[in-house]
Amino acid sequence: MDFVKGHGTENDFVVLPDPAGELELTPSRVRALCDRRRGLGADGVLRVVPGSAVPDAPAGTDPAEWFMDYRNADGTVAEMCGNGLRLFARYLLESGRVDAAEFRVGTRSGPRTVQVHDDGWVTVGMGPVQRTRASMATVEGVGFPGLAVDVGNPHLACVTEVPVEQLDLTVPPGHDPTVFPHGVNVEFVNVVSGGALRMRVHERG
Repeated sequence: MDFVKGHGTENDFVVLPDPAGELELTPSRVRALCDRRRGLGADGVLRVVPGSAVPDAPAGTDPAEWFMDYRNADGTVAEMCGNGLRLFARYLLESGRVDAAEFRVGTRSGPRTVQVHDDGWVTVGMGPVQRTRASMATVEGVGFPGLAVDVGNPHLACVTEVPVEQLDLTVPPGHDPTVFPHGVNVEFVNVVSGGALRMRVHERG
């Protein structure tokens, strides 16, 4: 199995080129690849595959475009990952699979336009943020009110005065399964001096 290991903004990924769409990427195989003791170690797996080879691709997916088949480290399928998409785009350009600095990539949240800059930075057009409703996260029995938002995958943003470094995020925060039936990425945010923000994230999967 050919692979590339890469990282973006402290997320690391295993990239699996699969131009023929023949790789059987089972949940157990993903978990084994992402295992940090017995595997390659990663936050997720990015399979590089044509849109034509993804049975659950959303309607309107261009079969000729590259599709980011993203899997969380626990083997579950995910709709989108902004950091993963940046790495995916840079891999496509550097491997010669695309020859333009700006192009589209298919995802389970629909196509995203990406731009690879000369200095190596990658810009992703994530589309508009969809604010859905208020909800609550819990950490060690303490509730943190937040706002549910969708940027291609579900997030719960909780602004709090509790210093984020004091939160125990070794256990997934509790959430309302009626609002987030497939899990959620939870952000805990402190507003600090000068309008700056301090944030910690617990990612599902």
